[in-house]
Parts: sequence; C-alpha cells; structure tokens
Amino acid sequence: MALIVQKYGGTSVGTLDRIRNVAARMKRTRDEGNQVVAVVSAMSGVTDGLIKMARELSENPSERELDVLLATGEQQSIALVTMALHDLGVDAASITGRQAGIFTTGSHTRGRILNMDPSLMRGFLDEGKTLVVAGFQGVTPDGMIHTLGRGGSDLTAIAVAAALKADVCQILTDVDGVYTCDPRIVKNARKLPEISYDEMLEMASSGSKVMQSRSVEFAKKFGVVFEVRSSLNDNPGTLVLEEHPNMENVVIRGVSIERSQARVTITGIPDEPGMSGRILGALGDAEINLDMIISNIAHDGFARHSFTMHSSDLGKAQAALKPLLNELANSKIETEAGIAKLSAVGIGMRSHSGVAATMFKALGDAGINIGMISTSEIKIAVTVDETRIEDAARAVHDAFDLDKAPA
Repeated sequence: MALIVQKYGGTSVGTLDRIRNVAARMKRTRDEGNQVVAVVSAMSGVTDGLIKMARELSENPSERELDVLLATGEQQSIALVTMALHDLGVDAASITGRQAGIFTTGSHTRGRILNMDPSLMRGFLDEGKTLVVAGFQGVTPDGMIHTLGRGGSDLTAIAVAAALKADVCQILTDVDGVYTCDPRIVKNARKLPEISYDEMLEMASSGSKVMQSRSVEFAKKFGVVFEVRSSLNDNPGTLVLEEHPNMENVVIRGVSIERSQARVTITGIPDEPGMSGRILGALGDAEINLDMIISNIAHDGFARHSFTMHSSDLGKAQAALKPLLNELANSKIETEAGIAKLSAVGIGMRSHSGVAATMFKALGDAGINIGMISTSEIKIAVTVDETRIEDAARAVHDAFDLDKAPA
C-alpha cells in the first residue's frame, strides 16, 4: 500500500462539478489500494475576493486579521471536498493547518514552516481515513493563524509528504506539467518529462507560475520527489527530482518570464565599507525581496547600486530608503517601472560555453534591447521593456531549439 499526497489548486476545485471530479479522482486512487492525503487550495477567485473585501473595509487592514480571513478560503474547500467524498462512500476527514500540525514562523501573510507534528494525520490514516488538508496555512507556536503567501498550498503539500514519508507527491493543477516556456506565449513549447530541483527552483523564482519557489526548496532539502501533472486528465506529468549526469546534456531546459518588474538605481553613494549593507539592510527590514543587484563605481568616484523588485514594492522601497538617503548629500534615486525579466535556465550551462552569446544574439536579431544582466551557475537573466517580453521569450526559445526533444 502506497501513501500518496495529492495537491489540488484553486482551478481544480473552482466549481462544485470540479470538486466532484477531485473527489472521484481521489476515490480512484484509494480504490487502487493506496492511502490518500489531498492538500487543497481555496476555490479560484475566493482569496482575491476576500482581499478585495478587506481593502474595501480598511485602507490598511491588519495582517494578522488578513491571515484569519484568508485561511477561511481553504477551510471552505476542505469541507466541500470531504462532503463530496462522503457522497461517494469514502471515509474521509477534513484537516486544518493547525490540526495537521504545521507550525510556522515569520511575519503574518508571509509565514514559513518551522516544523510539523503529523500525529493526528497518522492516527486518522491508521484508522483507514482519506484526508483533505487545508493548504496555505499553519499556526504559530503561540497559537496564531498564519498563512504562507501566494502558492503556499504547494509548500503545504511538499511538507505533508515529507512529514508523512509519502511514496508519491503529485502537484495536480490546470496544466499537465512543466513546459520549456509558457505555452500561451510560445505556441511550440514542449512539456518536459523531468527537471532537476535546481532548474525548477530557478524557473519558479524567475516567473514560472507552476510552483512556488519555497516549495521546491523544501522538496530539495528533504528529498521529496514530486510530479507536476493535470487534475483534468491522466496524462503523465513532469517529475522534479535530484539532478543526474544525463541532465547536463541539455544546455537550456527552459525559458521563463516575469512581468511587472521595477528598477531602482541609487547614485552618489560614498565608496566606503558598509554602505551596501546599510542600503540592502533597510530594504530587508521592509521585507522587500530584491532580485537582480548590480553595483559599480562611477567615474566621479561614487558608488552606484541598481536592483530590481516587483513593481508593487516600489513605493515601499522608496519609503524605506528615504531616511538613509537623506544622510547622504550627493545621493540620488532613480526608478523605472514597465520592465520585465527573461531567464534562460539549464544545468547544462556548467559544461557548455557560448550560452550567453547565443541568447544575446537572438535578442539583438529581434531588435530587443537589454537592460540589466544577471547570471548564476545555471541561469542567465536580463531585463527588457515589458512590451517586448513575449517577443523576447519566443526569440530565445527558438534560438536554443527548445521545441525539439534532446537526441
């Protein structure tokens, strides 16, 4: 008997008919002789609707109360899925984040999993029950409801699979795997049969909406092999696992894009030890996630820092930096919105040269100007004008022949 953890996203439980389909799929898996634990998201649109109501009531709602409010979306889903299972004759129980033993830390609305106590879930499984667990939520050590941020149900599923030592973890969503690029943008994008944790992590953090990046980090840390597949059909999906030698034969695994980016550039910074730490510390204290960071010394002897972030954080970043910049007589801050990030990812970069040249030539031939450039061992990322991001993705995808399966 295998223990299978299945995660169903908001689209998969978006209507009562789809909830019935989820319940039927879980029953089929159970009837095949498996123990089944499902982690479910709020029905599609519910979380956004709750946030909208909160902001209509209050211009700046308490994040603690937002957590209390948003956690109800997943609790609605688990109750409905469990009712549908009961109608199919399945002995099932719904489990909240607290009951699942998910203990969290960090700020409200951006919680991180601290540890887990799966005792209650194990007890129910030993009794032969099928479980439906609320994703996206946990509880702080002092008992406060805590949510895990956008995509947090993925993290819940991976954590539950790790805690229960599940045989299989399936991330069931409205797409049937991980593609070389978003198929809505690149029509000839190809589904990948497998991808390494590191490649999946880079793609997730670079704009791919298939998985939350923290969930991939968690899976890598605890060795949870998982499969991304569709909840709407039985097609094979994409396995996400530790890399193996054959993976390096593929130079670029995929291309991802991230819209709604903004650039902040600070000039006139004294070239002295500790300044970078003060600037980045101020942004860190404001809980602003930076992406690309570039620093250099200008001809006038002052330092210049540029970094990118989500455009929604631009105002908060300016407010966080203002007290520090007021101390620096020569400093100026420049901002630019309307940019997007394009990333090419592949562990094959480690053993193949000329990747950047191929990428930059493709963008140049397409008449697309590059802004900032950032690299890692397995990723090259550039910023471009947001109006050209789809053209950029198609150009790079074609340049590396990603529509063709490797020989």
